[in-house]
Amino acid sequence: MTMKTTGYPWKFQRIGGIDQVILTSAEDIAHLDELDPKLWVALSCPASGLEIDDKTLSLLDNDNDDRIRIPDIVDAIKWLKSRLIHLDTLIECNDKLSLSAINTETENGQRLLATAKAILANIEKSDQDVISLKDLKDSTLVNNSNLFNGDGIVPATNKISPDLQGFIQDALKVMGGVKDASGLNGIDNKIAIAFKQSLEDWIKWYQNVSAATTPLGNDTEEAWQLVQELKDKINDYFLRTELASYAPQAEKSLNVDEKYIVPMDNGLLSDSALAELPLSRIEAAQDLNLTSGLNPIWRSKVLRLINLVKPFVNSQDSLSKSDWQNIQQILSPYSAVVTSKPTLAKVDTTIAPTITIDKLGEAKINTLLNSDLFEQFAELADKDSKTPAAAADIADVEKLVIYHQHLYRLLMNFVSFYDFFDLDARSAAFQTGRLFIDGRCCTLCIPVTDIVKHTTLANYSELFLMYCECTRKSPAVNGTQQKRTIVAAMTAGDADFLLDGRNGVFVDNDGNDWDAKVVKIISKPISISQAIWDPYKRIGRFITEQINKWASSKDSAIVSTATQTTEPPKFDIAKSMGIFAAIGLALGALGTAIATIASSLFQLYWWQLPFVFLGIFLIISGPSVILAWLKLRQRTLAPLLEASGWAINGKIKISLLLGGLLTSKAELPKNATRSLTDPMKKSHCKYWVAFIFAIIVGVAAAGGWLWYDGYFDEPTESTTEATTQVAKQDTTTEQLNNQPTNNSAE
Repeated sequence: MTMKTTGYPWKFQRIGGIDQVILTSAEDIAHLDELDPKLWVALSCPASGLEIDDKTLSLLDNDNDDRIRIPDIVDAIKWLKSRLIHLDTLIECNDKLSLSAINTETENGQRLLATAKAILANIEKSDQDVISLKDLKDSTLVNNSNLFNGDGIVPATNKISPDLQGFIQDALKVMGGVKDASGLNGIDNKIAIAFKQSLEDWIKWYQNVSAATTPLGNDTEEAWQLVQELKDKINDYFLRTELASYAPQAEKSLNVDEKYIVPMDNGLLSDSALAELPLSRIEAAQDLNLTSGLNPIWRSKVLRLINLVKPFVNSQDSLSKSDWQNIQQILSPYSAVVTSKPTLAKVDTTIAPTITIDKLGEAKINTLLNSDLFEQFAELADKDSKTPAAAADIADVEKLVIYHQHLYRLLMNFVSFYDFFDLDARSAAFQTGRLFIDGRCCTLCIPVTDIVKHTTLANYSELFLMYCECTRKSPAVNGTQQKRTIVAAMTAGDADFLLDGRNGVFVDNDGNDWDAKVVKIISKPISISQAIWDPYKRIGRFITEQINKWASSKDSAIVSTATQTTEPPKFDIAKSMGIFAAIGLALGALGTAIATIASSLFQLYWWQLPFVFLGIFLIISGPSVILAWLKLRQRTLAPLLEASGWAINGKIKISLLLGGLLTSKAELPKNATRSLTDPMKKSHCKYWVAFIFAIIVGVAAAGGWLWYDGYFDEPTESTTEATTQVAKQDTTTEQLNNQPTNNSAE
């Protein structure tokens, strides 16, 4: 992936904390092979699951590894440069390709132009100077009724002779085939040649088999087949008897253990399990007993083999090792010929064969080889290949039209992330739809295949993530349920009611609605506003929990007391007085604290009061806001995409501004009107008016009294001296009062 560095004047823009290249001209696209890979936003991405044309991704994924890398995109651009005059038309993302844009100065361009014109002529649009994917599809439909369509593949249709139809069908069954441009199964000249070669090799082999020595006459083939099936079992038996002679103490282990002969759940023994057991009971230096003790699975085949080779064995009741070796030696010449059976000639096919060549039989194979069907087919295939718009050229025209429409969008989501940061344009290729939940709409939604694996890396994005399972019935007639999993980033509002199990609606990019259910949450700070009010919410929840605990404990105590005794408790005046005294002390302390705070506030100047409340606010909310601000600045898109299979070159930061745009909150339309009167809520308006009026009157009275008393006046020097003199007099008086009198001393 090393690229040479040139002096091309690239333009970059700082977006998302990284430098992203700007691709606005044909020259920018044409020189992408010279751009340092470290300056591409992405190094690779999945070849599926993106909001880009699937065919485009498939064409770029040449090696079918479900990955798109930088070399794949560079190769696609090089391919286009040799077939288009300019690459400017890519930026338009037009679904129609002008024929005048094809470069006729190259051989590839000339062939593509001729093919495009042939396609248009095939659908009677010769006067049209543009071509689209729809034209290609219409041409394919027309080809369904044409025998010759330029691909060199001939299917077995009724437009050819019955003999040729049978020939093509036999070749398809034995060799396999390929798809014709019409969509039918057929064969080309290469398959036909390989078919002929395979038939010739087989008939030569079959003649050798017929001429081979057959010591058992017509039974030779059957006996040889039985030897091949029984060879391993019989060899295993004689090896076990030799081991029993060598180590008599191991004879028990060489036989069948009782635990291996157990019935299945249905009460029957498994044939496959029995077939794995020894052929007969193992005894040292013993021949194979043919009258009793044979494994039931193999008994019939062993007895049939002995019956066929009767002239070459010494006894019908047992099989010695020497007899077994003699049988194999007698059949070895025949075996050498049979095992030399040729394989099919190699040829590329996309449709697998269905039968072996033996199924055709000697007679039919000789008939095919002695006919002129191979020559007739070669003429048809050659005529089809010379028809304008060959299959390979049609595929190139389709590739050109697809790249012309979709490649630039991929560049804007791979070389740079222009589509993601340009919120006025369409969404990025990895954004799969929108999630509506809790009065908000999340647009950063990404498909997920494995939640457990995804969360491991996505946690480092510092985004508040919700994993949702989405279901939808489509079509509604048969009730088939579709399922998919997404992860949505919540970047605005708060998380008070975002819980596991919460339901929402997911709308994919095709406009389909899905029922979404939150199954997992990665909790992170969402916004500054949430951080401001979060401490007060926590304090409120703490107070509520304490009150609930106190009320619950008292309720439990009352119920417990009521169940223990039915007699009313005696009134204990001493205990009650203690309780009343404690309550009085608590109220007194609370009143003293309130008075102290009020006195301290009244000693301040009026302009100092706002700073006091601001300081209290900063003390409570400040740490939470600072912590949230630091974490919100760390939000990044890269780990989220990396968890989905991307390879990203930078962090791609999500700023506060971008975060606020990725999640929209519910807002009333500009021209809407709103009534604050709730018909389902009892009106307390008059009480609120009276309460607010009383507060205003109280504040005004207190302010007037303070003003009248000179509280708001600036202190003067005389006032300060008078205050000091009064303080000295008070100190002197206090000292005199503290001195003991003579009478009291006496």
